Amino acid sequence: MSMPHLAPSPVAPLGLALVEVSAPANAATPARTATRRPDGLEMLLGATSATRRRVRRGEYLFRYGDPFHSLFGIRAGSFKSVLLTEDGREQVTGFHLGGEVLGVDGIGLDVHAGDAVALEDSEVVEIPFVELDALATRDPLLQRELFRMLSAEIQRERALMLLLGSMRAEERLAAFLINLSQRMAARGFSASCFVLRMTREEIGSMLGLKLETVSRILSRFQGEGLIRVRNREIAIVSLQALRAVIGRGDTRREAR
Repeated sequence: MSMPHLAPSPVAPLGLALVEVSAPANAATPARTATRRPDGLEMLLGATSATRRRVRRGEYLFRYGDPFHSLFGIRAGSFKSVLLTEDGREQVTGFHLGGEVLGVDGIGLDVHAGDAVALEDSEVVEIPFVELDALATRDPLLQRELFRMLSAEIQRERALMLLLGSMRAEERLAAFLINLSQRMAARGFSASCFVLRMTREEIGSMLGLKLETVSRILSRFQGEGLIRVRNREIAIVSLQALRAVIGRGDTRREAR
């Protein structure tokens, strides 16, 4: 599940949840109108008295230090996870899509360890953790799903550390696009054409790259025929070639 094995693996390791993709990662998936939630979220929603909540673009779902009471399943829309550095700068630590669960990092801390901000008008379901925890003690399958989510969060942190510590700039961006493609496909949307809900600056923040570097590499990928870019719309022309960027012997180095 680590990033060096990204090319042959159907696992998407860069999101806040690891997503298993049943179809081949390079298969074109027709766009659909509905979001398909993974079984884990279905299990959580079916077991508890979850309530719906709408979050407008730019609004906070929760903030750093807020008391932890619930997990949040994303029914529609998308979010970013944010930490503030000591000098007040925003550091993006992840992006979340429909079907994923937010707030797992609050388990055991009793407070949220960062901010969650809506990237677009979104809808979540709030899952009371006290109720969920009590049910999990009586239901081994539900308890296993909670453990899986915690494991996924640990794997995500490890993958992100590896990404930032050992990959060149173009490898980071290629891995990000591949991951996003896999996560879109897992939700029943096109794996080859999608709209970026996050800005290039936000992508750079998560990948440890400057805005100019992100823009330059996207232009390079387009020039090489790997992708097509139109504003925030990305069309992956060759997923195989994009995968080949990771680990290729390229002596060019980008400034971060």
